[in-house]
Amino acid sequence: MKQLTLSLQFAKFADVALHRAALPRHKVTRWLRHALQTDAELTVRVVDAEEGQALNRDYRKKDVATNVLTFDYTQEPIVTADLVLCAPVVAREAKAQNKTLEEHYAHLLVHGALHAQGWDHELDEDAQVMELRESEIMARLGFENPY
Repeated sequence: MKQLTLSLQFAKFADVALHRAALPRHKVTRWLRHALQTDAELTVRVVDAEEGQALNRDYRKKDVATNVLTFDYTQEPIVTADLVLCAPVVAREAKAQNKTLEEHYAHLLVHGALHAQGWDHELDEDAQVMELRESEIMARLGFENPY
């Protein structure tokens, strides 16, 4: 397993306890380590819709809250990145996809960690390769195929 320095942060919002329960540090660490190909220093921050929308608007010019944002800073010699998860979007998507909150968070953390390492899904062929990688990691973690 790769070395991981993790900062796990939760903003203040109405149902933060529900999201904290779905993201115990030991599980977040395990999920991320399975997605890493090198050592990493990651910050995972769980935010409300307002903060998620502001970050997406300011950095991606998309004025809507999204499930996960990856701010990658370095890939060598170690991966350094911030992964920002928008709790209301994650909860809404989990319900719509008939997934547990934990399962959806695990997938989004794997997805974000792959982005932090340079994986992309803008092109169709890249998306297929990335989705396959995510599915393999999720299976090793004991989860169903997220797609």
